[in-house]
Amino acid sequence: MRSEARLAREVGDELEAAGLRARIVVRDLDSQAEISIAADGPVPLASVVKVPIALAVLNRIADGRLEADRQVLVEPRRCEAGSLMATSRFRHPARIAVDDLLMLSVCFSDNTATDALLDLVPTEVVQRDLDDLGLGGIQIRHHLDALVRTPLESLPPPEAHLAYELAHANPTQGAGHRIWQLDVSQANVATAAGLTDLLAELWRPERIDTSAASRLRELMAGNVVRHRLAPDLMSDVARWSSKTGTLLHLRHEIGVVEHADGQTIAVVVLSESSNSAAVQPAAEAALGAAARALHDALR
Repeated sequence: MRSEARLAREVGDELEAAGLRARIVVRDLDSQAEISIAADGPVPLASVVKVPIALAVLNRIADGRLEADRQVLVEPRRCEAGSLMATSRFRHPARIAVDDLLMLSVCFSDNTATDALLDLVPTEVVQRDLDDLGLGGIQIRHHLDALVRTPLESLPPPEAHLAYELAHANPTQGAGHRIWQLDVSQANVATAAGLTDLLAELWRPERIDTSAASRLRELMAGNVVRHRLAPDLMSDVARWSSKTGTLLHLRHEIGVVEHADGQTIAVVVLSESSNSAAVQPAAEAALGAAARALHDALR
C-alpha cells in the first residue's frame, strides 16, 4: 500500500504532466485524517469567493440584521464572457429577494447577483466575519465584476490565447502579476488549508450559526456547475456539494462528499494551467482524477 506522502507526490507529478500546478487538501471532517499537496500559499479565488460572501450574508439573516425576503433592485449589465447565466444576462431591471440572490450567486455562480449582495454586505464586512471566526488564509478585497474585466475581454477570439499566455507567465518582478485580478496582493485570495477550515466549519459548525451553515450547505448542494470534480466524487451513495471557480488559467473547486455510511470528506482543489486554451477537458479530467485518488486514500 502506498504511503500518503508517496501518493501525494505521484498525484502532483501526474498533474504537472498534464500542465497543471495544484494545491489540494482532502480531509475527513470527523477523524481529521488529511492528505495535502502544497496546502499553504495564497491563490486568487475567482468564483470560489462566493462561498464566504454568502456566509456573511447568511450570518446577518440569522441574527436579524438582514431580511431574507428583502427586495433588491438589480440593474442589467452587458453580458460578458464568463458571466453567462442568470442575472448577468438580464436585459431589464428586476427586484430579487436576498435569499434568491444567494441562490443565484452560489448555485449559478452569478457575478451580478453576488455584487448585489456585496452592496448590502461590503467586502470589509465579509473579511471581518472571517477574521472573527478565526478562518485565516482568506482575503476578500473586490467585487466580482472585476472578473470580466481582464485582458481576455478586450481581445478578438483569434487572439484570446494571448490572455491565457499572459495569465500563466511569471509575475513581473516586484510589481505582482500583470493581470491585477491574478495578483495575490490585490485579488480575492485564499490558501487551500484556509478553505478546508471554512468547509469544516460549515459541515461541523462550532462558531457559525447552525441555520446559516445549513442554508449554505443546501446552496452548495444545488451547484449546477458539475463538470470538474463532480463526475469523480458523486454517486447514488455519495452527495457532492461544491463551488467552482474559473478565471483564465485558474480552475478551482471546493466541496464536501457525504457518503451514505456517514463518512464526510472535504476536498479543496486550487489549480493553475500552463495551457493557453479556454476549453481544457483533459485538465478537468486530470483534476477530477487527482481529487478522487486522494479521497479514496481516506476511505
